[in-house]
Amino acid sequence: MDHSIDGVWQRVLGTQPDPPRWLVLGCAAAALLAIVPHPLWRLSRNVVTIAHEGGHGLIALLTGRRLAGIRLHSDTSGLTVSSGRPTGLGMILTAAAGYTAPSLLGLGGAALLAAGHITALLWISIALLAAMLIMIRNAFGLLSVVVTGAAFFAISWYGGPQLQAGFAYLGVWFLLLAGVRPVVELQGKRRQGGAHDSDADQLGRLTGVSPLLWVTLFLVVALACLLVGGSRLLG
Repeated sequence: MDHSIDGVWQRVLGTQPDPPRWLVLGCAAAALLAIVPHPLWRLSRNVVTIAHEGGHGLIALLTGRRLAGIRLHSDTSGLTVSSGRPTGLGMILTAAAGYTAPSLLGLGGAALLAAGHITALLWISIALLAAMLIMIRNAFGLLSVVVTGAAFFAISWYGGPQLQAGFAYLGVWFLLLAGVRPVVELQGKRRQGGAHDSDADQLGRLTGVSPLLWVTLFLVVALACLLVGGSRLLG
């Protein structure tokens, strides 16, 4: 494989052949296996937290808020701190971005894979993780993002076409499938009287709309992304 700058650039801009169907289905099964059993989910959920907090951070910047920092914790929780107007559209969009980010990223990734841009997907992921790394403010968060980014880089630089395809499809299937479970868990905590400062409850206070409706919106987005994204991957 050509590892020169020109060679890498040509692969990023070019397209790669579709992987065999067994690999696509196998990646879907492996992603599901990483989500359903609780012991594996406690580990794999850290990837969802990276996407969740990254979503908050990205939308905060795009809406003109000042991003102070991001923290990722070993219990798979996270915190993104931004400053600006405490109310208004920017704050609402920033609060709504967390639970929708993994599914929307998965949908975008599915569109890239359906178009044959496997290498581009890997390098876009590296770029997003590198940008997020600048804003990390704790050791565990730093470790999480560096390890995840290193995995993407190693596969994209040293992996063959089929390994790259498998890694990319696994990652996208994981985001699409994993985007659903945190929303269900959130409502479970709320039903038991917890999570009073969740994104949905913050949105309820910001908008006057019931937090339950915000949770429902999160779930609709996650399921719609899974349906559309999954169809693109299988098609």
